Amino acid sequence: MGKGAVVGTAVVVCAAAAAAVGVAVVVSRRRRRRRRDAEDERKRKAAAVIEEVEQKFATPTALLRGIADAMVEEMERGLRADPHAPLKMVISYVDNLPTGDEHGLFYALDLGGTNFRVIRVQLGGREKRVVKQQYQEVSIPPHLMVGTSTELFDFIAAELEKFVRTEGEDFHLPEGRQRELGFTFSFPVNQTSISSGTLIKWTKGFSINGTGQAFYLVPKKIYVSVGEDVVAELSRAMERQGLDMKVTALVNDTVGTLAGGRYGDNDVVAAVILGTGTNAAYVEHANVIPKWNGLLPKSGDMIYEKMISGMYLGEIVRRILLKLAHDASLFGDVVPPKLEQLFALRTPDVSAMHHDTSHDLKHLGAKLKDILGIPDTSLEARYITLHVCDLVAERGARLAAAGIYGILKKLGKDKVPSDDFKTHRTVVAIDGGLYEHYKKFSACLEATIADLLGEEAASSVVVKLANDGSGIGAALLAASHSQYAEAE
Repeated sequence: MGKGAVVGTAVVVCAAAAAAVGVAVVVSRRRRRRRRDAEDERKRKAAAVIEEVEQKFATPTALLRGIADAMVEEMERGLRADPHAPLKMVISYVDNLPTGDEHGLFYALDLGGTNFRVIRVQLGGREKRVVKQQYQEVSIPPHLMVGTSTELFDFIAAELEKFVRTEGEDFHLPEGRQRELGFTFSFPVNQTSISSGTLIKWTKGFSINGTGQAFYLVPKKIYVSVGEDVVAELSRAMERQGLDMKVTALVNDTVGTLAGGRYGDNDVVAAVILGTGTNAAYVEHANVIPKWNGLLPKSGDMIYEKMISGMYLGEIVRRILLKLAHDASLFGDVVPPKLEQLFALRTPDVSAMHHDTSHDLKHLGAKLKDILGIPDTSLEARYITLHVCDLVAERGARLAAAGIYGILKKLGKDKVPSDDFKTHRTVVAIDGGLYEHYKKFSACLEATIADLLGEEAASSVVVKLANDGSGIGAALLAASHSQYAEAE
């Protein structure tokens, strides 16, 4: 082969190589373009999901005012005992809130789930207030959760009797008097007096099954006979334990919070629980309650409890993230299996993610990894998750604020005070982990209430945290409804 032929071959080879490189470059560009197009499409889908959520979760002030107005109407229907009223407006039969004058030794039992608490307080009147208090928390054994009401209340009474035996010298029961107890039963009951009531339904995520003459209280099942008075059940159990104690007040945690709030601040007119469940109670004039039968209470007032459906913020966030994972591959091509699990994300987890202030949201990313098994999330995915937390929390807080505003409106406390009442305060006491620990939620709620009231009216309304209303509040109500109160 001649020299020219070699050169020619080399030229052909070089040309072929160059062509191959050119093709590779074109293919690479096409792949990059496809990746960019796919990424753009993913972002477009994510934006569409977020836009849909933003629209559905929007709570403009005008909407909240409408909700509050509708709520007032439904409250009035409930007061008339309208059978179709969605708000039952349950009578609490509490007509004597604590004044601060109460003194003596009183107990409380707080039953609201898989644990219960027993509490005792020594009250020293207006000067000394709460002299001393002690409590003990007890877990209900699993085998009792599939037993009968007798077995359950026998266990509770036995633990209460043990607690009574540990009374120290700082607690004094006047000679000849019976110990008295306030019973916090944190489920809807149909009360017929301050110290009697039967179950309406189980709430706060507790499932219900029926068989024969019983309802089930779960986790798992605790049989509570239909039509049986929960106070009578407890009283019989205490008698079997040889415990001489009288239940003088049956209350819900919200009513207890109202009592505890009023004990510390005479301007408290309503109480709200914002925790696993959401309830509210307020002071209503008895003469405007059409369904009230019998003599008006001496005080002229009656405490009402309004029950609201629970707030499942964590689950709402999970469902939105799941939609983003399905529709927009937010966490990659494969949907994380744990994200598919119901209630895998709890509200405290959402709160922790929502309060991440690091520049790269590393704490939020760690939560997604630890709880939902999503490793190596992109910064964009983390910021989208943060935005979802913000949307859900803001919606929940603003709706809760509308409910509180509705109560204030029902009480006529939504208006600018007249000159004679410029210094008068209206206080709403709030208890519950959601309000206490989810700071962005509570800040949004307070700001929304102020916005709904307007600057002048808001200046006389105070929203504040009330700790442990279901415990100390029940003991205080036992004191204010003591069988010895009239003698004193």
